[in-house]
Amino acid sequence: MRLAKVRGTVVSTVKDESLMGVKLLLIQLIDEAGDLQSEYEVAADVVGAGVGEWVLVSRGSAARQQQRYSDKPVDAAIIAIIDTVSLDSGLLYDKREDFR
Repeated sequence: MRLAKVRGTVVSTVKDESLMGVKLLLIQLIDEAGDLQSEYEVAADVVGAGVGEWVLVSRGSAARQQQRYSDKPVDAAIIAIIDTVSLDSGLLYDKREDFR
């Protein structure tokens, strides 16, 4: 699993039939220092995340372990909205204080 920030939405009117009704979001991965990486990815949203939120992303075959996506061509799924991230050095992220 990886930390990421939701950067936007992806809308596609022509797509594989099994993806009808799947909310797709553009995410940007976050490194261990809390900095945004240069990588972007599209992920299916399982939890109703919004733009600007930090999320937990499951990738590869693990993304299809969620019941609604087991038969869909999904390679990344947002499985949680993050409230806080703490390191041994202190608090890295708090949703209530930091909505970067």
